[in-house]
Amino acid sequence: MNASAFKATYGFNRDEVRLGNWREAPWNVWAFRHVSEFIPTARIAATPGLTEEPVANADDLLRQQFTRGGTTLSVADALRTTSTDAMVVMKRGRVVADFHAPQFDLQSRHILFSASKSVTSVVAGILHDDGLLDFDERVPCYVPELKGSAYGDARVRDVLDMRVSLDFEEVYHDPDGLYARYRRAGLLEPSRPGETENETVVEFIAKLKKGKGAHGGPYHYASPNSDVLGLVIQGASGRRFSDLASQRLFQPLGARQDAYLTVDRAGTPRTGGGINMTPRDLARIGEMLRQGGTANGRRIVSQAWVEDTVTGGSAQAWAGGESTSWLPQGRYRNKWYQTGAGNGAFFALGIHGQWLYVDPRAEMVIAKFSSQPDAIVDDAKTLNLALFEAIARMV
Repeated sequence: MNASAFKATYGFNRDEVRLGNWREAPWNVWAFRHVSEFIPTARIAATPGLTEEPVANADDLLRQQFTRGGTTLSVADALRTTSTDAMVVMKRGRVVADFHAPQFDLQSRHILFSASKSVTSVVAGILHDDGLLDFDERVPCYVPELKGSAYGDARVRDVLDMRVSLDFEEVYHDPDGLYARYRRAGLLEPSRPGETENETVVEFIAKLKKGKGAHGGPYHYASPNSDVLGLVIQGASGRRFSDLASQRLFQPLGARQDAYLTVDRAGTPRTGGGINMTPRDLARIGEMLRQGGTANGRRIVSQAWVEDTVTGGSAQAWAGGESTSWLPQGRYRNKWYQTGAGNGAFFALGIHGQWLYVDPRAEMVIAKFSSQPDAIVDDAKTLNLALFEAIARMV
């Protein structure tokens, strides 16, 4: 696409997209689909030789209506309201509907943000099945560099369930806080004036301090936990995360398109938020979990790990956390959310509207990518959950 066509399509010039604005509207619509053009990445290879099936028409689904809080709206209205870039609906393992915004197709990859955490957790489950990763072991057993940090006496289980006592808050719009420093370490934001070289992700995490309480307490969402999990996986396996994820998850799954994840200047993978992939391949991960850990007749992760992920977790820890306002009956286990509803639904979630939603009772999986202007909007979360429940009744 030449410069004039780009401007006509997106309403801005390509050279306007920079590290300082790529998560902001309107630039995020293009940036979330092209992260590898301005942040270093590592490849997660797909299954060689597989091609994608044709687009499944979503017109009938888009016209259908549902009611939320006394207001009737169509599926198309809900997608528009939540700035949707793509959505795929699978029923019993078959794609029944694809929605693509302009300039998005079956080969387009999109950043998952924190839904990356849930994908990373599946790789941890695979290593646990292999006997290489003990969830009750302390983090420094696998990552010695973190011995003097908040993670020095934290278990891998605490990391998996977001129950690490950590003096860290995710304040997205504070340019001077720890979170901004964390993003600069991951090369997700430009260096500040006077900085010649960012600290690495490991260097940043190694300086984090423990919170006031003990590990294993209330649910406390902190993205560095999930980058720590990626480091733990590399330490336990002796392999790069991207290579391991390709061999043990993406290729057995039958992924059609290479994925990639962002890395820092030392090559450390941003497993807490840097995975980029197609919506159909993400949906295939959800379908694999719906099938109890199998895909294409192959076991990828144990049924015991899947059952623990979708039914385990502490209701008390969740109730003591900060997310009950939008998910009052929820739980969190192995970096996956449970709705607490009777359908047994569970999901992965990322800022700006990234979802992988699995409804076992409806035998349905939905992957949804968005470019919401704001990172976190609780009303958008509850709207998406209402949308998914409605689609389960429609398909």
